[in-house]
Amino acid sequence: MVGLPRPGTDHPTRIEFSRDGQAITFLAPEPGDNVRSLWRLDLLDGTRAILAGADRASRALTQEEELRRQRRREVGFGITDYRRADDADVIVALQGGRCIASRNGRPAAELVRVNRPQAVYPDPSGQRIAWVVAGDLWCGEIAKRTARRLTHDAEAGVTNGLEDYLAAEELDRFEGAWWSRSGAELLFAHIDERHIPLVSVAAAEAAAGRARREKYRYPFAGGPNPRTSLRISTPDGEVQHDVDLDFADGYLARVVPHPAGGWLVAALPRHQTSLLWYLVDASGTATELWIERSQPWVTLDNATLIVSDGRLVRATEATGYRHLELRSAEGAPVRRLTTGSWVVTDLVHVDEARGEVTFVGTADGVLERHLYSVPLDAREPVAKPHRLTAESGWHVVTMSDDGNRWVDTWSSRRTPARVVVRSRDESPDVIVHEPSADPTRAGLIVPDLTTVPAADGATDIHVAIFRPQRPERAPVGGAVVWVYGGPHSQYVCEGWELTVEPYRQALVRSGFTVIVADNRGTANRGLAFESPIANAFGTIEVDDQVAVLEALARRGEVDLDRVGITGISYGGYLTVRAMIGRPGLFRAGVAGAPVVDWAGYDTAYAERYLGRPSTNPNGYRHASLLDGVASLRGRLMLLHGMVDENVHPRHTASLVEALHAAGRDASVVMLPNERHLVVRSAAKRRWLNLALTHLRNSMGREGQGPDVAARRSSPRTQACSPNGGASRAGAGSRRQAAS
Repeated sequence: MVGLPRPGTDHPTRIEFSRDGQAITFLAPEPGDNVRSLWRLDLLDGTRAILAGADRASRALTQEEELRRQRRREVGFGITDYRRADDADVIVALQGGRCIASRNGRPAAELVRVNRPQAVYPDPSGQRIAWVVAGDLWCGEIAKRTARRLTHDAEAGVTNGLEDYLAAEELDRFEGAWWSRSGAELLFAHIDERHIPLVSVAAAEAAAGRARREKYRYPFAGGPNPRTSLRISTPDGEVQHDVDLDFADGYLARVVPHPAGGWLVAALPRHQTSLLWYLVDASGTATELWIERSQPWVTLDNATLIVSDGRLVRATEATGYRHLELRSAEGAPVRRLTTGSWVVTDLVHVDEARGEVTFVGTADGVLERHLYSVPLDAREPVAKPHRLTAESGWHVVTMSDDGNRWVDTWSSRRTPARVVVRSRDESPDVIVHEPSADPTRAGLIVPDLTTVPAADGATDIHVAIFRPQRPERAPVGGAVVWVYGGPHSQYVCEGWELTVEPYRQALVRSGFTVIVADNRGTANRGLAFESPIANAFGTIEVDDQVAVLEALARRGEVDLDRVGITGISYGGYLTVRAMIGRPGLFRAGVAGAPVVDWAGYDTAYAERYLGRPSTNPNGYRHASLLDGVASLRGRLMLLHGMVDENVHPRHTASLVEALHAAGRDASVVMLPNERHLVVRSAAKRRWLNLALTHLRNSMGREGQGPDVAARRSSPRTQACSPNGGASRAGAGSRRQAAS
C-alpha cells in the first residue's frame, strides 16, 4: 500500500484540450508505474501518441526542485507538469532539468539553449517562451536559438519570475510571470527575501557518517514578509516598467491576463480580511476596480474569468457561501449567478455563444462534486443550476474552448477514477481511461458514510467509518480516529481517494475501526461552518471529534475504553491537542510533524487564522501544544522528517523538552532526509509499521486500556532512527498542516 501509484490512481492527470477541441493532452504513467510521460489522444480516430517520454534519470532532484515539488504535493516522477499556449497548440514542459516543446501534436523536442530552467512560460501565440534560470528571467523564440536576458539583479534571496514560498504553500499560486493576451508584454514578480530569517537543518549524505546542512528563508508569524513588486518587460527587454502597486508587507494573490490588454491583479493585505482588485495596463499604471471584504478572512480561489467585452465572472463569499457573480468591466456588481446553502468549488468555463457559465459545486451535497451550468445573462431570481454530470460521486472536469466537450474524471468510494470525454451533442463518449483496480482485488475495505451531531448539537458532521472484518457477534475492538481537521480540508467524500489512503487501510487491516470526521473548521460548507476556529485553534475541532466518538459509542460501534488517535501536520497537532485536552479518552496517539507553537509557523497561514502574535498573544498561547502538556496521560509517539522545510523539526524538539519538564514522555522517531511530505517507500513503510505497533501495544487486546500511570516513572524520551537504532532526540526547531 505504501508504493506508488496507489491502486486505481494511475489515471491521466493535467488534461488539456487542443485549440480545436479534437484532441487532448495529459500526463500518465505506464500501468503500475509512477513515472509520467506526456501523451496526446486524437478524439476522432482514437490514436494515442507519446509526445515526451518519461526521463527516469530525473529521479535525482536538486534541493530546489525537491522543495518546489513539496509545495505542489507532487510524488510522481518524470514529467509532472506542462503549460499550453493560450492561442496555439504549443506545449512546453520541464523534463529532468531540460525544457521541451511540442507543436501541433508533434513529438516534443529539447530547447537546447534553455539550460536547467526553474520555470517556463509560453506566450499566447506559442512563438516565444520566457524562462527563469538562477532567479533571472530570459526570453526567446521557440524556433530560434537566440535568447535575451530580461533581468540582471538576481542573487541569494532575490528572484524574478518565480513564486515565493508563501505564494506556493499558502496562496496556491504557482507562477511568477504572466504574458499579456497580445504577447507584447510580460508581467513578472520581483521577490526580495534577503531580510527573511535563514533556517538551517541537517541532512544525511549517502556516505556513512557525513552530513550537509540545508538553508532556506522562512517568514515566521509576526516577522517580516518577502518584499514583492511587479515589473513589466517587452520580449526584447528594451522597454521595462515598474508597476505602481505597493503590496507593503502583504501578498500578490492572483494575476489574470485581460483580453483587452494588461492584467487583472489581486492584492491580499497582510490582515487577509479584504482582497483588492486592480487593472494594470502595459505602462505599469494600476487602477483599483473593487474590494472584496470578508470576516474573519478572505478565502482565495481561482474562480475569475473575463468575458470578451470586459465583464467578469467572479466567485464571492458575500452570502457566507462561495457563489458566482457577474461584474461590469469597471468591477461593479451586476447580478448573482448562483445562490444557496452550498458552494462553488471550481469555475470551469464561460460560454459566450451559449450564454452560460459552467462550474463544479456542491449543489447536490458536499460529499459529491458535479458539473453544472447557469445562464450568464439571466435576471432575478437566480436560476437553479442545470446538472451536466450523471453518476453519483466525485467529478473533476476540464472543458474545451468552445464548450462542446468536457473531460470527466469520475470516481466513487467503490470505483477508482474513470476518465471519459463527453459531448453536448449526440457524439458517443470517448473512453480515455478505465480503472484496472477495484476494492476487492486490491484488498481494500470501503468505508461507510454517516452523519452525527457536532458538539453544538445542531450541526451535522460527516463521518467515514472503516470497519474491520470481524466474526459475527465479536466484541467491539479498538478504534482509531484518523484526523486532519484543519482549514481548507475535506476528507469525507464520495470519492476513491477516501478509500485508497494507505494509512487508513493499514489501520483497518490491523483490526482497528477507523473513524474519519470533517469537524467544524474544515472546508466547503460555508463560512459559518469554517470560521469557528478563528483565533482559537485546537478547541472546537477536538470537541467535534469527541462528539463523534460519543455518538458512535451510543450506537455500539466504539468502545470508549479503547480509543486512539493519529494524524499528520495539522492532524498531528490535533492528535496531541486531543490527548492533552481529553486524557481520559485517548489512550494512545501517533502524531506526524505536528505544529507545536504557531508562532513558529509561517506568516500567511498562522496570521490568517490567529492574527499576529503581538495582537493575539493569548490566542497563540492557548493554541500552543506547550500549554498543558502536564495533562498528557496516553502513550504518544511523534514522527518527523529531519529536513521538513514546512513544519520544522524544532517543533517536535520543543514538545519533547516540555514533556520532559512536566515529567511526561513520548516515543520519538526522526526520519533522515525526509521532508514534510514523506516520499520514499522505505520511510513510509517504516512510519506505518512503527505507528501500528505503537497503537496495538498501547491500547490492549481485550478491551482494557493500558495502565498509563505505571508509565510515568521516568521523564526520559527515547528517539528511534528509522533503521531501528536508538538515539537521543535531536534539537533544532504542517500541509498537511495547511492542507
